[in-house]
Amino acid sequence: MKLQTQIPLVQQSPAINYDSKLVLLGSCFAENMADKFSYFKFQNEVNPLGVLFHPEAILELLTRAHQSNFYNEKDVFFSNDCWQSFGAHSRLNGTSQPQILERLNAALKLTKNQLQKATHVIVTFGTAWVYKHIQSQTIVANCHKQPQNEFDKTILSVDQLQKTFETIISILKSFNPDIDIIFSISPVRHLKDGFVENNRSKAHLTAALHAVINPSKKIHYFPSYELLMDELRDYRFYKEDMVHPNTIAIDYIWEKFQSTWIHADTTPIMQEVSQLQKGFAHKPFSPTAAAHLEFISKLTKKSKALETKFPFMKF
Repeated sequence: MKLQTQIPLVQQSPAINYDSKLVLLGSCFAENMADKFSYFKFQNEVNPLGVLFHPEAILELLTRAHQSNFYNEKDVFFSNDCWQSFGAHSRLNGTSQPQILERLNAALKLTKNQLQKATHVIVTFGTAWVYKHIQSQTIVANCHKQPQNEFDKTILSVDQLQKTFETIISILKSFNPDIDIIFSISPVRHLKDGFVENNRSKAHLTAALHAVINPSKKIHYFPSYELLMDELRDYRFYKEDMVHPNTIAIDYIWEKFQSTWIHADTTPIMQEVSQLQKGFAHKPFSPTAAAHLEFISKLTKKSKALETKFPFMKF
């Protein structure tokens, strides 16, 4: 018997084109997708506060952005020779308290500004497991390698997740009622939690998300996780750590996303952008050779023509 594993991909809303303004939030797979958008020169912003793995961390960011609730001295701490925040990724760490607060609040302002302009928001959730800081009784976005006994680890229930998703939707719609929200579950497996625990986590996310998906209200689901688990289904599509999808898997999921969500009329421009990207990345044997200089001149003319048509593009 031949198994039918092709996963249906549904898009019932205006497709993405070069006029679209995208915001991507969530796990490291959100950044993989943002890399694709950036390569093809779409207008996009990804994770101003860095990678956020679970829904509560994303909700906290959106709530702060919506309320302009800026970070202050109570939101940061000094450890391991740098200033850190439990609400942000380590890439926002600073060498001084003013520096990290400046970075956090600049990221918050950027988030609000981009969401006010966004036509599409793509949110990718990595896990339903969260860590609660015992002293402050707050769920953290990142433990920053603090002692494990300072945290309680728990899994968010389906009901808790559904309420969180509903609040996320409400906040995003308050920025723009016509915004398209595309939810997804990261195909990255959180095996540090355990094999069974990872499956429980993904199951909770799946059940809660599908309780709020409503394409007629521009709330969609894209099956990133299912594409890797059920269509690729092989360890050769993972990196050496057997956790993160490799380039082949990312390209496969991107192609599925492109065929579903990116307007067909945009494809010729994407092909032109890709040709330019490959041309500029080419490493010649002789950079000063006449043939290479002529090649670069032609590429520059083509890129300038695209930049004139789409001023946000920069090569």
